[in-house]
This record gives sequence, C-alpha cells and structure tokens, in this order.
Amino acid sequence: MFPAFKEEIIIGDLKLNFLLDGDDTDGTLVMFEMLVPPNAKVPAPHYHVHVDETLYIIEGTLTQIYGTEILKLKAGDKLFIKRGTVHGFTNNGTETVRALCTLSPASIGPAYFKEIALALSAGGPPDMQQILAIMKRHGLEPVKPQ
Repeated sequence: MFPAFKEEIIIGDLKLNFLLDGDDTDGTLVMFEMLVPPNAKVPAPHYHVHVDETLYIIEGTLTQIYGTEILKLKAGDKLFIKRGTVHGFTNNGTETVRALCTLSPASIGPAYFKEIALALSAGGPPDMQQILAIMKRHGLEPVKPQ
C-alpha cells in the first residue's frame, strides 16, 4: 500500500494520486498512482515533446499503444516511453488497473492534469480547441489514430 498521497486529481473516471511532483524533486520527476476503471474515457494517443514516461502495472491489464505496437501490460510489467514516442492506453478488462507512472522532467505535472480536469468538467461537450491548447502548452502533441 502506498503512503498518504500528496494530492489526488480526478479526471472523469480516472484517478491520479500524486506521490511526488516537481517541487519535491527539483523539477526532475513527477510520480503518481493511476487508477483506470474498465472502459474509462482516456486521453487520445499523443507523444511528449520533452518528457520521458515510465509505467509499472500494479493490478489489472492495460492495453497500451506504443509506437506502432499494441501491448497488453499486466501486473508486474513495466514500460519506458521515450519522449517523441506515440502512446495511449485503454482498459478493456473487467477490473480497475492500478499503475505507477513517472514523468521526467517534471514539466507535465499536477498543474497540467488540473487544467484538463477543469476543462472537461465545464459542462456540455468538451471544448476540443481548449483541450488541445492545454496539451500543447504542456508539451503534449495529440496524434490522430491510424
């Protein structure tokens, strides 16, 4: 079990429990637990311009887009996603996925996720231009599925 979380951010059905942010790591790393219920709405495939990401699956099975591959990541699996690599995920299973995520450097942190959560909870259909602007401001580039 993880220690008390520094901050919890909920984006739709996704829950992010932050353990470390840039303030804790001199801007070098963000670390959070991610909970993804079955069939949850998830971010569109994208890549990070300046940030590397790692995933470690604690529970469940995550279907992960990684470049041109589709991977099934299960408990105990890990994946390093180098900046510039297209990635995205879904939970097509029947149990909630728990994963430990790190982002380095810490330029994609709680501020980004809070902005996205606020934009998505504004009521009515999401303003996709606003979502894209937030993503780009934080160094994320969405990619159209092929």
